[in-house]
Amino acid sequence: MAGKDRKKELARQRYERQLQRRAIRQARARRMKIIGTVIAVVVIAGGSGAIAFAMNGPAKKKTTAAAASSTPAATPSPAASVSAKPGQCAYQPLPAAAAQGAKNVGKPPAKPVKGTYRMTLDTSLGTIVASVDGTKAKCTVNSFKYLASKKFFNNTKCHRLVTEGIKVLQCGDPTGTGTGGPSYGFGNENVPKAAKSGQATYKRGVIAMAHSDAPNSNGSQFFIVYGDSPLPADYTVFGQITQGMDIVDSVAKAGAEPADQAGNTAPKKKIEIKDLTVAKM
Repeated sequence: MAGKDRKKELARQRYERQLQRRAIRQARARRMKIIGTVIAVVVIAGGSGAIAFAMNGPAKKKTTAAAASSTPAATPSPAASVSAKPGQCAYQPLPAAAAQGAKNVGKPPAKPVKGTYRMTLDTSLGTIVASVDGTKAKCTVNSFKYLASKKFFNNTKCHRLVTEGIKVLQCGDPTGTGTGGPSYGFGNENVPKAAKSGQATYKRGVIAMAHSDAPNSNGSQFFIVYGDSPLPADYTVFGQITQGMDIVDSVAKAGAEPADQAGNTAPKKKIEIKDLTVAKM
């Protein structure tokens, strides 16, 4: 190969590597994130480039290497930029960069639900039922009711199991990658009261929302806590599992796969949501 052609080939290869790295960074930035904190000797501070245990965001806080199964922590979501009347919900379109893995099914009505609802997950391993609170987490439950009516969750895999530091099973992404969700987002509500450490204990059986570093990035991804877990007090609690925790336990007992390139640790025992419904109790 002539010297000039060789230089062109090397330049092309560099460009392709840059595009690949950029795509990986964007996927990590979009991924819904949950972080656990446990005691460890090594503490690593980092930015968006580290997969497993670096935290980013305005404060660039620290976490521990023992939470290697978890991902960068989300920062508190500021107030929604979409205005809403008092008592209504503000669902806002995602920024272009975050919308790449999104599924456009429109937006829920601004007027939220009221009262307690029954959320039923018919899965490949059996039925899981949760009581969800349309009073304390009205916009979250309103969104789930809407997405369920669009069959948004049907035939979706629970894509992530965390077994170190925290104990959660994460579901609700149609892409199964951790980057997907609806084309809208919304802010936190019913966040647990934090201790002086800034953390709260998310109790076994709790069902809560996952979100990314971006403000108002709650969407469709949620996690089920199968063992009391210390987490930043930054995740909307919207329900409690009332039936089927034995199914979640069986998935957890089987363990997680090694982290993939994007940092996901898929459960070894596969579980898929065949159908999800939300009905008034």
